[in-house]
Amino acid sequence: MSVRMAPRLPLIVLLMIHGVSGAGWGVSYSPSHICALKNSSVIMSCTYTYPTGHKITKVFWTKGPVIKGTEPPDLSEDRQYSQRLQYLGDKQQNCTIRLSHVTQKDAHVYCFRFTTDKDKWVGYPGVTLNVTDLQVESPETVTEGDSVRLTCKSSCALTDGATFIWYRNSQPLTERRDRNNQLLLQSVRREDAGRYSCAVHGHTYISPAAHLSVTYPPKSISVSISPSGEIVEGGSVTLSCSSDSNPPAEISWFKENQSSAVGSGQSFSALQSGRFYCEAHNQHGSQRSDAVTVTGEAFINTLLYLHIIHQFVNYDDLHHSVHLGAGTNVFVITAASGGGLFIIIILILFIMRKQKTVKTEDLKMKENDLYSDVSQRVSEPLSEPDTASDALYANVKPSRGTTPESRDTEEMQSTTVRKTT
Repeated sequence: MSVRMAPRLPLIVLLMIHGVSGAGWGVSYSPSHICALKNSSVIMSCTYTYPTGHKITKVFWTKGPVIKGTEPPDLSEDRQYSQRLQYLGDKQQNCTIRLSHVTQKDAHVYCFRFTTDKDKWVGYPGVTLNVTDLQVESPETVTEGDSVRLTCKSSCALTDGATFIWYRNSQPLTERRDRNNQLLLQSVRREDAGRYSCAVHGHTYISPAAHLSVTYPPKSISVSISPSGEIVEGGSVTLSCSSDSNPPAEISWFKENQSSAVGSGQSFSALQSGRFYCEAHNQHGSQRSDAVTVTGEAFINTLLYLHIIHQFVNYDDLHHSVHLGAGTNVFVITAASGGGLFIIIILILFIMRKQKTVKTEDLKMKENDLYSDVSQRVSEPLSEPDTASDALYANVKPSRGTTPESRDTEEMQSTTVRKTT
């Protein structure tokens, strides 16, 4: 016949120490489970009873479970608790305590222990204390105009009916203070981006911040020019494009009246005159800037020499077109007069006169001096023609079908050409 072994009894003491009857003995906790916020203070409310005729000699709190055959430690004598534990009860019926600055290490079961002149008692199972921190749960990014919900999460439901406070970039959002642990942002704007954290009203603990990024298409796009809007001969100017966008925009450069891009990147080096603009674009949209004007020294010099030629050719009969290469000083003038066509090709070679740092004002002064010098030469008596003038005149050929009248006109024009030499 098999013998059934009795189950092992737990070592946890459930009744009064020393086997004293439980009649009239007891400890009551309210509540028996507490969820406390990290770094806060916790009140463990407690009452106890004992038989008539007993006198209380010692009261203290201890950590459970209580092991049979051992004397449970008094937390008021423990260095980890002695400065933070305050007994608020008495030696009659109230056994309430306060535990300050709780941390996750304080998550335990706590029991009240009292001794009379006749017996001892431990109020088990005691109070279960959980300690939680706060974490902000939110998406990393949200598109401008959408809505987003942020949640202030804890590992357990706070016992004291918490009122939540929200912060953005460490500044409190005073309009968001309620018992709801969620923050709703409707029709998000770019100003709503930042670091969000939460706290419980009446407590000093603030959660770690969670970053919310708001994406939007490029806006406020503009172009700046350095050092100025004028290309110094043989050099260039730098155009810089700035825009407000998230994520950062890709930049393309265009010249007016051209469909294809002439460059890309935050900056662009303009080597020739014209009107330029930039276009910024990301996955949310695009925007272009206003066009800026870049002028070149070769173009300025061309206008000056056209004005000089006007002194010797009837401007009313002059039809001109200017063809310029980037960084060159070559231009072609086409003229029509008296039913005949002739082409005057003037090739002007300049020596580099300025570096890129020369100011625009210095360039204008030199051009004015050049014009004044030409005017003085026109007023001086005509000198004898030289070989270079004859060579220039020899290159002017009459068109076919020349009439006596046109031949007379050409002779007059040749005389005019000789005057310019």
